[in-house]
Amino acid sequence: MNTKTYAGIPEKYAKLDRAKIVLIPVPYDGTSTWQKGADKGPQAFLEASENMELYDIETDSEVYKEGVYLADAITENTSPERMVDAVHQVTKSYIKKNKFVTLFGGEHSISIGTIRAFNESYQNLTVLHIDAHADLRQSYEGSTCNHACAVYEASQTTNLIQVGIRSMDIQEKSVMNHDKVYFAHEMAIDDSWMDAAIEQMTDNVFITFDLDAFDPSIVPSTGTPEPGGLFWYETLDFLKQVFKEKNVVGFDIVELCPNEQDKSSDFLAAKLYYKMLSYKFSNEEVEDNYEDTYEASNHLGNYIKFNEEDE
Repeated sequence: MNTKTYAGIPEKYAKLDRAKIVLIPVPYDGTSTWQKGADKGPQAFLEASENMELYDIETDSEVYKEGVYLADAITENTSPERMVDAVHQVTKSYIKKNKFVTLFGGEHSISIGTIRAFNESYQNLTVLHIDAHADLRQSYEGSTCNHACAVYEASQTTNLIQVGIRSMDIQEKSVMNHDKVYFAHEMAIDDSWMDAAIEQMTDNVFITFDLDAFDPSIVPSTGTPEPGGLFWYETLDFLKQVFKEKNVVGFDIVELCPNEQDKSSDFLAAKLYYKMLSYKFSNEEVEDNYEDTYEASNHLGNYIKFNEEDE
């Protein structure tokens, strides 16, 4: 990554020992099957973030003052399996440091490692999967670590809730828990889906957000844009409720495929990331003398499940 600090924030807010938040870029695009370029997503996101106002009007906050550490990018790309393992190990290492860990991809296969790390770290984890695609194939093109398999493991090991789905293979029906899937065509005519989805969540929630969940009229720069997607304010309304009612333990954002002629998708991704942080920390006071002692009751607390061997 060419950026020194996230969003160009002052160094005093960007140091690991000061930061409550860790941002891990994963510029990986090894298994995408149509438009390539998701590996350039993290850099485009970071460049857009540098041109974003850091005061959030809605929450009346400047969340960057909680501290955001921009970690070294995970660049392992020798195989999908090795990439997933690297993401898993690095993510878990920062969770153990008691940080609020976030990632920006890269294609959606990075989330296999991310979710694995969070599921090993938190009790009774819900994975909230916001996406146009079901991503429930057990294996695709010879690998279980393909982008089309992004949440298969989560479907077997966590409480998986899927929102915005409007594209899938018929074989994925046999894996899918239909009671916890909110299809886009149904959401369009029944706005009760937000409350219903939140009611199905456990206390601890990890969010994996594929940008193609949005309608391509507002996010055209993604690998597989699907018509009929989410819009900005309905998405923020849902996320705000999730952050308010549940303990969101981390999140990733994936599948930005930047276009040199149109930066609007890059900027939306930057705003989405910052909004999600703002919702997470909007009720917390900024600690001027914070030094790697993040013990907020809504973070690790009694929810963590590391044992002594992990320490």
